[in-house]
Amino acid sequence: MTVKSGKSDKDFSIYFQPPSYKDAKKRGKEDIEVLYDFNIPVEMKEFGQGKRYMIRTYGCQMNEHDTETMKGLLEQLGYTSTEDKQEADVILLNTCAIRENAEDKVFGELGHLKHLKIEKPHLVLGVCGCMSQEEGVVKRILQKHGHVDLIFGTHNIHRLPALLHDAYLSKEMVVEVWSKEGDIIENLPKKREGMRAWVNIMYGCDKFCTYCIVPYTRGKERSRRPQDVLAEVRDLARQGFKEVTLLGQNVNAYGKDFEDLTYGFGDLMDDIRKIDVPRIRFTTSHPRDFDDRLIEVLAHKGNLMEHIHLPVQSGSSEVLKKMSRKYTRERYLELVGKIKAAIPDVVLSTDIIVGFPGETDEQFEDTLSLVKEVQYDFAYSFIYSPREGTPAAAMEDNVPMEVKKERLQRLNDAIATYGKEGNEKLRGQIVEVLVESESKRNSEVLSGRTRTNKLVHFTGPKELIGSFAHVLVTEPQTWLVKGELVEKPLQISI
Repeated sequence: MTVKSGKSDKDFSIYFQPPSYKDAKKRGKEDIEVLYDFNIPVEMKEFGQGKRYMIRTYGCQMNEHDTETMKGLLEQLGYTSTEDKQEADVILLNTCAIRENAEDKVFGELGHLKHLKIEKPHLVLGVCGCMSQEEGVVKRILQKHGHVDLIFGTHNIHRLPALLHDAYLSKEMVVEVWSKEGDIIENLPKKREGMRAWVNIMYGCDKFCTYCIVPYTRGKERSRRPQDVLAEVRDLARQGFKEVTLLGQNVNAYGKDFEDLTYGFGDLMDDIRKIDVPRIRFTTSHPRDFDDRLIEVLAHKGNLMEHIHLPVQSGSSEVLKKMSRKYTRERYLELVGKIKAAIPDVVLSTDIIVGFPGETDEQFEDTLSLVKEVQYDFAYSFIYSPREGTPAAAMEDNVPMEVKKERLQRLNDAIATYGKEGNEKLRGQIVEVLVESESKRNSEVLSGRTRTNKLVHFTGPKELIGSFAHVLVTEPQTWLVKGELVEKPLQISI
């Protein structure tokens, strides 16, 4: 539904029905169409001529990839990009809804931009992404941030040209958020930069973990057709991209929604490994869907990297049950054992939440013991943050903040220990590095990543950026390794 809301209208509810969490949970498997006929309307191909845009992106790689699509759409309209908000004619905030502090950043930015909007009335200010799919967020913007011109969600990015057109002509707030899932729109333009590319292979998630907002903001699982994914990866290979990362909220559930063929994520990876792209990665996987077929294919290695991100969230089976993760501690450790047996040099990383409602000291100790047993090389750790509308938000958040912080510190200390030990194993080894950029702290130092996604700093000519180099590891640290450029390696490690 599209709504034009007058800035002075306070009673917007009679015009606008925001997304429904209840409907999202009850939704069925109605047909999702795959559409191949996307085109920019002829009358809009010079709509942005002489104008500039800026997109600020918050959150995950999926959001980053959505930004690439929006950039592609805007540039086909004639816009050019700018990093200076004073120059921008369009500013879009592509938002994340995973944690509360991400929302706080966006609302803080909206407050700052209000002054710019007063100075530049012609500026179109839009909020898109996952936050836009939340009932409370849309209400708050409509009620308290009348300087916003445009709100749209995650399912209708392809509608950006039409929505911009409406926002320019009406100068009233234009809201289009779909409670239903969007169709799969192929052939959308994308503006990719650098030597790495992201490729969406599926959208949405059906897991409904009790703490997670994603199934409500991104919708149910919809897989792209294999031939469309493979064609996109082949095109990226022809363009010379060095690394492709396959994206999905639950990437290894790929293909489970197909009704006309049996073709899963392992099959897709098996086909992609035959395409001439030097490095293939994927994120994020769910332990419940990590099957033997996928492990078998990943064991071929080649251009399939030896790094697997495998979120565990907790080491306690009781907490995992309250999270509705649908696996136990024992099942997770069994899976880790299978992966390590098939790929002995694998590097594992994970996500962990501390302070989930009701988490006891003993249950947190279970998490620490699991971290010790698996010995992750790196991890993303978080204090539990309730998200409105999720089942966990209705649970008693009875772990005191000081206890949460103390647990997080202990967890991070353990992860740092194993990270340092993992990096120490590389001392004296020669590693293959995809050189990405200059170091943020020292322009004389180059920065890149190994096959196993470890960060490497070394001194070398700037011409190496965008290509592969071989580096002798001389100084392993906790979160990165330092080394020296070598010309002809006698042996290569990961």
